Amino acid sequence: MQDEIAILIPAYKPDRVIFKLCNSLCGNKKVKLIVVDDGSGNDYECLFSKLSTECVVLTHSFNRGKGAALKTGFDYILENFPMIVGCVTADADGQHTIDDILNCAYALLNNKNSLIMGCRTFDGEDIPWKSKIGNKLTSRLCKYFIGLDLLDTQTGLRGIPVEFMKCLIETKGERYEFEMNMLIESQRYDVPIIEIPIETVYENNNIATHFNPFLDSLRIYKVLGTVFLRYVFSSLSSSVLDIVLFGVLYSIWGKWNSLWVIPCSTALARIVSSLYNYLINYIFVFDSKEKKRISYVKYMMLVILQMTMSAVLVLAISIQLKYIPEVAIKVFVDTILFFISYKIQQIYIF
Repeated sequence: MQDEIAILIPAYKPDRVIFKLCNSLCGNKKVKLIVVDDGSGNDYECLFSKLSTECVVLTHSFNRGKGAALKTGFDYILENFPMIVGCVTADADGQHTIDDILNCAYALLNNKNSLIMGCRTFDGEDIPWKSKIGNKLTSRLCKYFIGLDLLDTQTGLRGIPVEFMKCLIETKGERYEFEMNMLIESQRYDVPIIEIPIETVYENNNIATHFNPFLDSLRIYKVLGTVFLRYVFSSLSSSVLDIVLFGVLYSIWGKWNSLWVIPCSTALARIVSSLYNYLINYIFVFDSKEKKRISYVKYMMLVILQMTMSAVLVLAISIQLKYIPEVAIKVFVDTILFFISYKIQQIYIF
């Protein structure tokens, strides 16, 4: 390695496998090794004291979570190693081999502006079922909700460029959800993601992990669902605005007793509510960097297409299924179009 790179290991009540990990990494003179004791307690003081003779050990007075430990490490690296290329994060429970950690470091050195993800496969028979199901489910939800198609969204082996580290210091998330927020931030800051294959290792059925399948998964899925919930809010508030504006305009113009009152009230209310919906989606939901003029034209084309598809499908289904009320058909059709519209806006518009 011609450039220096940091390796950051957050640790909470680790077993002795961390000694083997640190001893192997300390042999490389180009590696700056930092271990964060995330409030492991008095019983682990001796262990971390021995580690401190080989590497930098930072200590939390109480358990704050993996995300907090990573940010503590980032802060230390940025302050003490100003010429560093970036850092590689690795788990303390033996899930990442020395070769994979170093390969991740080499990949970062060769791609200094990219986020490197060490991706596992979960097809082996020795993989714990909760890990296999959890990772595949999270990958699919990640693809739908935030548009990232990754093989392994929960890997702790990551190569993070120094400029991106500066952004992550202020990123929300103190526990495992921080790593999912990191993926969302990579989109926000236009950081490319490069996946490299790594060995899938589960020591003693992964007994050393402190990942809580229920609570930590809930935190991760909450992060994933946040963007979609914003989209739901945007759509519902737009509908309310559309109805309220229609009511106000109709109450003002209704006294004219003209056939044009309802169409004009409907059209103006829809124009205003659509503009509101576009701005909320652009700024609040998708945090878009597309040019407003181009994205607005594409958005209005989608609005027209969605209204047309809704009318055509409701009419076609109501003809075939005459025993089902048209309102029920419209609710079903518009719900399907709602989810499709989310993906179209995410991929093609914003």
